[in-house]
Amino acid sequence: MPKQFTLGKSERLKSRKAIDELFKNGKRFTVSPFRVFFVITKQTELQFGAGVSSKNFKKAVDRNKIKRLTREAYRLQKNSLQKLLKEKEKGLNLFFIYTEKEIKEYQHIYLQTEKAIKKLSAFINEDIS
Repeated sequence: MPKQFTLGKSERLKSRKAIDELFKNGKRFTVSPFRVFFVITKQTELQFGAGVSSKNFKKAVDRNKIKRLTREAYRLQKNSLQKLLKEKEKGLNLFFIYTEKEIKEYQHIYLQTEKAIKKLSAFINEDIS
């Protein structure tokens, strides 16, 4: 059985250097409740990270729940993005920051993640063409 719906260690954006470069030089757009940062890379890898402000959510339990929901929604929808990047022979570093002040239900997060991925695909097609 192929492992297409996984989010393995190599697909997580963990490098401090890569994250700093992403926030400094990357492009961004907003799809409520997310602010999405991305940078197209030469390596053919798609890496993803999620974050939540401790200013908006004081309890780590709440921040972790939102990050878990975001990762799950992304994990189930990333395949179209992977195919596009494979065709273009490019990579992508991607970071979602949750900006709302209250926790939305999973369905809402899933739909907004889908919109963000579609918008991101349009940016990639535009950028590389």
